[in-house]
Amino acid sequence: MAPRRNPLLAAFLGLLALPGIWCFSELFFAKEPQDVTVARKEAVVLDCQARGEVPITITWLKNGVKVTENERIYTLSNGSLYISEVESKRGETLDEGHYQCLALNKYGAILSHKAHLTLATMSSFEIQPLPVEAHEGSVARFACKISANPPAIITWEVNRTTLPIAMDRITALPTGVLQIYGVQQKDAGNYRCVATTVANRRKSVEAMLTVVPASNIKLFHKPSIIAGPQNITTSLHQTVIFECIATGNPKPIVSWSRLDHKSIDVFNTRVLGNGNLMISDVKVQHSGVYICRATIPGTRNFTTAMATLLVLAPPSFVEWPESLTRPRAGTARFACQAEGIPAPKMSWLKNGRKIHSNGRIKMYNSKLVINQIIPEDDAIYQCMAENSQGSILSRARLTVVLSEDRPSAPCNVHAETMSSSAILLAWERPLYNSDKVIAYSVHYMKAEGLNNEEYQVVIGNDTTHYIIDDLEPASNYTFYIVAYMPMGASQMSDHVTQHTLEDIPLRAPEISLTSQSPTDILISWLPIPAKYRRGQVVSFRLSFRLSTESTVQVLELPGTTYEHLLGGLKPDSIYLVRISAATRIGWGEASLWTSHHTPKATSVKAPKSPELRLEPLNCTTIAVSWQKDLEDTAAIQGYKLYYKEEGQQENGPILLEASDLTHTISGLDPRRKYHVRLLAYNSVEEGYQADQTVSTPGCVSVRDRMVLPPPPPHHLYAKANTSSSIYLHWGRPAFTSAQIINYTLRCNPVGLQNASLVLYLQTSETHMMVQGLEPSTKYEFAVRLHVDQLSSPWSPVVYHTTLPEAPAGPPLGVKATLIEEDTALVSWKPPGGPGTVISRYTILYASRKAWIAGEWQVLHREGTITMALLENLMAGNIYLIKIAASNEVGEGPFSNVVELAVLPKEASESNQRPKRLDSADADTANSGYYQLDQKSMTGIIAGVCIALTCILICILILIYRSKARKTSAPKSIHQASHQHSHSSISSMGANEVGKSLEDLAENEESLQPMMAGSSFLDAKTQRCFTKAVCLYQSGTAVLIGKDASPEQKPNYQAAYSIVADTEHSANSEESHETGDSGRFSHESNEELHLSAGVSATPVTPDSFAGSAPVCPLPSASEEPPDQSPPPLLQLPPAGQN
Repeated sequence: MAPRRNPLLAAFLGLLALPGIWCFSELFFAKEPQDVTVARKEAVVLDCQARGEVPITITWLKNGVKVTENERIYTLSNGSLYISEVESKRGETLDEGHYQCLALNKYGAILSHKAHLTLATMSSFEIQPLPVEAHEGSVARFACKISANPPAIITWEVNRTTLPIAMDRITALPTGVLQIYGVQQKDAGNYRCVATTVANRRKSVEAMLTVVPASNIKLFHKPSIIAGPQNITTSLHQTVIFECIATGNPKPIVSWSRLDHKSIDVFNTRVLGNGNLMISDVKVQHSGVYICRATIPGTRNFTTAMATLLVLAPPSFVEWPESLTRPRAGTARFACQAEGIPAPKMSWLKNGRKIHSNGRIKMYNSKLVINQIIPEDDAIYQCMAENSQGSILSRARLTVVLSEDRPSAPCNVHAETMSSSAILLAWERPLYNSDKVIAYSVHYMKAEGLNNEEYQVVIGNDTTHYIIDDLEPASNYTFYIVAYMPMGASQMSDHVTQHTLEDIPLRAPEISLTSQSPTDILISWLPIPAKYRRGQVVSFRLSFRLSTESTVQVLELPGTTYEHLLGGLKPDSIYLVRISAATRIGWGEASLWTSHHTPKATSVKAPKSPELRLEPLNCTTIAVSWQKDLEDTAAIQGYKLYYKEEGQQENGPILLEASDLTHTISGLDPRRKYHVRLLAYNSVEEGYQADQTVSTPGCVSVRDRMVLPPPPPHHLYAKANTSSSIYLHWGRPAFTSAQIINYTLRCNPVGLQNASLVLYLQTSETHMMVQGLEPSTKYEFAVRLHVDQLSSPWSPVVYHTTLPEAPAGPPLGVKATLIEEDTALVSWKPPGGPGTVISRYTILYASRKAWIAGEWQVLHREGTITMALLENLMAGNIYLIKIAASNEVGEGPFSNVVELAVLPKEASESNQRPKRLDSADADTANSGYYQLDQKSMTGIIAGVCIALTCILICILILIYRSKARKTSAPKSIHQASHQHSHSSISSMGANEVGKSLEDLAENEESLQPMMAGSSFLDAKTQRCFTKAVCLYQSGTAVLIGKDASPEQKPNYQAAYSIVADTEHSANSEESHETGDSGRFSHESNEELHLSAGVSATPVTPDSFAGSAPVCPLPSASEEPPDQSPPPLLQLPPAGQN
């Protein structure tokens, strides 16, 4: 029967909700006590001053208990608490604790926030300085740590004198760390730290710093962070320091950044020493992950370290309660919300005392709701928010308005059970002013348990009975009635309690199956929850059968039995088992069949079945735990876990270590029954399995509690940390009512087909490092939260790819070949290993002298290039070469050193074949040959083919020109022989001619064109020049004859001009190659050589017929050409030596 709503009542309740006009003198604190730290035997005053309508009484509480005043502790006239001497005993602090003052006047009472009184203390050193041995020029670090209240000031001494820290090389951090950069011999000594507070002073043990002389060899070292930042949790407005010391050669540069890519606050941040980050006056926005990065200048060699800063904040209100005026029997609602880190715990106080929920007064998500207001509810209410950083309170007053003309309470209330879920409630009208009643309000709640929710139904004034039909079976309920009239409500009627009838169970028990031997199954089950039991269980019914048979055997057991052993079964067989329960009303529905495989008969040494326990953590997560059988002596290599939803396909196995005793199964559906089985295994066989079923609870939804599910986490951020891990961070939704929040993180590779391989991880933090991932693999992530049996939707999916693996090995087959006097070619092969990504190669090379000094020269090549040229090498040196591969993750190891000998110039000229030394790991069978990859060989072959084609074209051109010269040369020689038939030959002796001919035979290749008289023949242009002998070839000496005197009668004589290039004879081949750059080619020289058959008789013009062509003699009227080669050497006239 649905409750009937009266429109008049709705209007009446609206009038009751209007605020009243009653006023009161507000009670508040002008001063509240504050946290204080004092030394023993010191006096202390805790302030407390309240304002409001007098008289005001001040009472002090310590840890929630009233302070007993005496001569040493008493309250001053202004309300403050005075302690003349703070006392403490060994192991006990008498006066230390949380103090609050309570102010009371006639309107109510208010409580101050908590003030913590602590004694000044100092513990012994938790970390003492340790001896350090440092090389000259390196970094030395000492550390000490001590707990003190208030925090101690740390200073340092060397050789028991104060250490001067004004030097740039020395940095003393307030955290107790001493850093000495560029260590020198004078820094050696004994160091100790001194901790000082207002009440104590302690000195640590001494630690010696030994300085080792620096080595002249400065080898290249990758950067390394020897002291990285540590996670820090601090309070608001404090100062924090992240330490970061890095070493390397060359000296690395330290820089800082945030993982979330937000800028670092430059106003409150500065760097101490050579890389320590100090943040002053920290605020909540400073929280995050900070990354220290050490980088070798000018390179991509770097390393990082990170730490998390968490800034805690005391509570602060975002919503305050407001004072209300309400009539009797009305409803008052106070709202209050606060935020802080960690999330504050919310509670409510009434006149300084904590409120507990009951039938009328409820607290929902930090809201206070008071139903059926009575005069005693008139009071001052305070909302208190409290966390580890402090507490705050906000106040509001509830004023109850009483009406004198109100009806009396309904009378003769009685209840009658109708069924397992319905009770009939009846009553009589009020005895006083019953004619003014406009509506009745029926209130009911469960009688058993605490914090039960009260329900209310409003009905009209035309009836005095009502059936409540949404009750739980076999439960006790309490009822009362309230009558309403326009001016107010009546008092509550007498309470009555009634019990609903039993019903059949809604759910079967959860069963567990294990085997103790190959022929039995131990069946155990848990009691049915009262919510589903619906009465007292009087009997259980077990049904079982072989999976291959249809015959079912049934056993009935008492309702007090929770296990049964089935014996005489077949080994190595699958049995199906189910169970049902009954109350006095009847049998409930049986569970679905649960399968169990009995062990093999030969499995006498197999591991026994573990003791399995399942517990739902929330509506989507099950916690699985187990214990090994203590009497089992079989070896266990690990565990296999399987699970499935009832009626669905089984997931698994999930392989677990032998040391694992718990596992969490996430990503399940709510309100589903799951079957879980677990077995141990070893190298021989699988052990006995344990089977158990469990049901996930329902996620509390809007329909269940009229409470919206929480929003999903926001700003999910992923960043690859290594090749196998990804760091995830997300934001907590903006609500503060929940105290405990858990998150489920879902992770799987993109495109995964097998849903059983999806990884679900649990955490209570807003960040997580997911490890064990595959390199260079794209993953998808989502996160959801769980709070108070509520689960949020999954957050938007974020995709991220793991980094590739850093090269595990060095480049292979490193070879170095000298291709020129000062240039070498280095080649290599990529490192081995599947899936290794190379983005860059680093080549280090140095001569032996430079290597001893630690001075390497560095070359970088892209990851697709596997060769490099080393230029400007010095002759006479042996060079050492090594190569490393790197990518964005890091740098791999260097290869073995390869030696390359660069010979001196004299040796290089005499030895045409370059000397090459290969790496030790090269194949000795191929050590005499330079190894080229396929691309390089293809390029070389193409170049050679192009060069051969060009040479062939040049040869064809030269042959064509040579034929043209041969056809024109005989004609020129014939004309010259007729013109010079009457010329005489020089009186040169036959011996001289013979000698010249011998020289000609020896220098035949250097023979130049001949002269006849003073004429010169150009074999290419067929032009004649007079008065000069033109014997020209590039790179040779040229002889020029003198002109005859003008008076002398021209007497042309033949002359032999034999030119030998004695200066460049060794380079005759080179001269031939460039001979055509002048006027004659090498081929024309061969045509113009003198005949080897010249006799000792005077030479006639006919003698030249078979030798060099002679220019025709000019006539007397012809002007000799003025073009002639420049005279290089003058010959005397004929007849002179």
